[in-house]
Amino acid sequence: MPWLIYDISDAIGAGMGQVLIRNVDDSVIAALRARAASRGVSLEAELRAVLSRAARHPRAEIAGELAAVRAMTPRGPRRLAEELVREGRDER
Repeated sequence: MPWLIYDISDAIGAGMGQVLIRNVDDSVIAALRARAASRGVSLEAELRAVLSRAARHPRAEIAGELAAVRAMTPRGPRRLAEELVREGRDER
């Protein structure tokens, strides 16, 4: 398995770290390369974006976002989608 090695300190400026990830599966690298190509960016830029997104969303923050969405959901009994579809068919 190849390594993903990027020295991004020169490309971005002082104060930026480096990451070496060993034993990355070839299919993972291929998928990330394809995603980068579809977005018109380099593999390095795609990896920075993936790592940045992962670092910005700790579990507690995501749990808070989910709680906010849950709070928007009306309380009370809920009906299954299948029931609503059947009712819609019966009305025709």
